[in-house]
Amino acid sequence: MIKISYPAYAFKIKNEDEKEFIFDEIRKQWVRLTPEEWVRQNFLRYLMDVKKYPASLIAVEREIKLNDLSKRFDIVVFNSSSLPWLLVECKNMEETLNEKTAMQVIRYNMAMPVSFFIITNGEYVFGFEKINGRLKEINELPDHSS
Repeated sequence: MIKISYPAYAFKIKNEDEKEFIFDEIRKQWVRLTPEEWVRQNFLRYLMDVKKYPASLIAVEREIKLNDLSKRFDIVVFNSSSLPWLLVECKNMEETLNEKTAMQVIRYNMAMPVSFFIITNGEYVFGFEKINGRLKEINELPDHSS
């Protein structure tokens, strides 16, 4: 398991029609503040503020095709050659991370191959590196690939 110490950050939050919204700095838009979105936004801040991943190489909630299905990934970090490098699947803090969650990320890899997979519910973070077609658990997030 990877230990994460999230940075303090003054998120932009607003209420509209009795619903909370948070400003996503990557997507440059207000999004509904759900429990999963809270995890995603905190993890994004960790990637950018602590790990120093360039915001310009991060994509959030984009669609990918898995056979005939359209799915949305949570976070993808690209390397400096603009190739997908690290995939993050965020779940809300109440959701238990299990084999089903891991399989979801592995299926995404069929459509968009990456070297690193991260699964988090905010409190728990599990990471894997793909080496020669096999997954090896990692104990810390990698430094950004150049």
